[in-house]
Amino acid sequence: MNRPNILWVSFEDTSPLYRCYGDPVARTPNLDRLAREGCLYTNAYSTAGVCAPARSAIITGMYPVSVGSHHQRTSHQHPATPELPTPYEVVLPPCVKCFPEYLRAQGYYCCNNEKTDYQFAPPVTAWDDCSGSAHWRNRPNPGQPFFAVFNPTRTHESHMWEKEDEDLLYDPHEVPVPPYFPDTPKVRRSIARMYTHIEQSDRQLGELLQALADDGLSENTLVFHWSDHGPMPRGKRWLYDSGIRVPLIVKGAPGIEPGNRSSQMISTLDLGPTVLSLAGVQVPHHMQGRAFLGAQKQPEREAIYACRDRFDESYDQVRCVRDKRFKYIRNCQPELPRNIWIPYLNRHPIMQELWEGHMKGTLDVVQDAIFAPRPVEELYDTEADPHEIHNLADEPGARAGLDRLRRKLDEWLDEYDKFASMDEATMVRQWYPDGRQPQTAPVVFIPHHSDNPGIEPAQERLVLIQPARLQLHCATQGASLAYRLGDEAPGVWHLYTAPLHFPEGLTTLQAKAIRIGYEESRVSTLELMVQRGR
Repeated sequence: MNRPNILWVSFEDTSPLYRCYGDPVARTPNLDRLAREGCLYTNAYSTAGVCAPARSAIITGMYPVSVGSHHQRTSHQHPATPELPTPYEVVLPPCVKCFPEYLRAQGYYCCNNEKTDYQFAPPVTAWDDCSGSAHWRNRPNPGQPFFAVFNPTRTHESHMWEKEDEDLLYDPHEVPVPPYFPDTPKVRRSIARMYTHIEQSDRQLGELLQALADDGLSENTLVFHWSDHGPMPRGKRWLYDSGIRVPLIVKGAPGIEPGNRSSQMISTLDLGPTVLSLAGVQVPHHMQGRAFLGAQKQPEREAIYACRDRFDESYDQVRCVRDKRFKYIRNCQPELPRNIWIPYLNRHPIMQELWEGHMKGTLDVVQDAIFAPRPVEELYDTEADPHEIHNLADEPGARAGLDRLRRKLDEWLDEYDKFASMDEATMVRQWYPDGRQPQTAPVVFIPHHSDNPGIEPAQERLVLIQPARLQLHCATQGASLAYRLGDEAPGVWHLYTAPLHFPEGLTTLQAKAIRIGYEESRVSTLELMVQRGR
């Protein structure tokens, strides 16, 4: 099998505000070329409107609410809210892995440059290289297939704060202002800044595509571009389309004709299973995402689902379901103000303008809605009302559609929303029963040869008589194992997938284990002398 290389390029905090998506302002020549050469998906959505829950879903193929990764910023600590049960790492069910581990087990070189933000520390078994220098060019064998991820961060919210020396590539007077924002110079500068960052990231995408071409890899490399969620207030963190609708472009996959546009409903939960499907790797049954390309392609989704929970200092609970036309949002805590306290969000210039206008009474009813009481339910016709301003939940003519989406959301909640009724502190105590992060058990070495047929573990030194194998074992359920030889570079850790065979001679073997959410085990070391059998 000629296994394809796969390149992912993700932009942070980015809605599909590209020329190829019909935006008249954006200058995105490299994204536009990628769309002409591949397929542009018009109905791709995130599982959450914020980074870490969304990225946990992408790396595991699991809904955040089903595995406990739904609260934003589990490492967060704020002096004003010491009562939060943070910091902690999400402890995933034993069967759940970072999906690149399945690729590594089948011979892929997997590298990530460099963003993770999974709600847990990336296990050493997930990537061959996870660093600022990670690149497909670093794989030890040039013929080895690769899965390479690049995460340009220029579009992230943290780059949206105003700077005196900023160089905007767009005229603030010429950018569109959504109706839910006040039309002020500060808002226009922010939107121009967002377009500037998208154009700068587009250049980085172009550099990566050129590097593929320079390396002669363009023909056998599938390219995915996506974003984790949308930008700006009322987008990022919210379940409106401005928060969860994302760009998705795929080039080179079988069955895709250049210039295709697809209205297929896709969740970013589906990205991992789709990569496995295209790489010829079986998709594990526990994964909740659906492959939308490749030999294991599944039927199209009828709808996508997304959630909103704690953001930094403040709790909330909102759920939504969306089909190709209608969006249903359920505010599980309608007593809360729409605009909960999030200091990080309040640094955004547009958020500051909204507060200023609210306090001065200069906002119109649409702009001021972010400060208005919440309804229990919201229903939007996204074709007639793409900004999701006119709530149809109380309209008599919308009752049938409302009931239909209510039922769909209830069915989804029953199957997947495992932590909806559990407070975060109780959840964390289940993982850290004594208040401390559990540690993965150390690796033990099990020799299989004529003198010891896999019965007793080796100690610090072992003479192994050929023919022989060495098995690695860890007592922690769900742990993944990694090993390295003494003469290899310190950062090199191989994924253990089968008993090891060694050439004759003296070898130093090191091994460690990790279950996601646990602390790594200590490193186990074995001095190994391999001898020819008599």
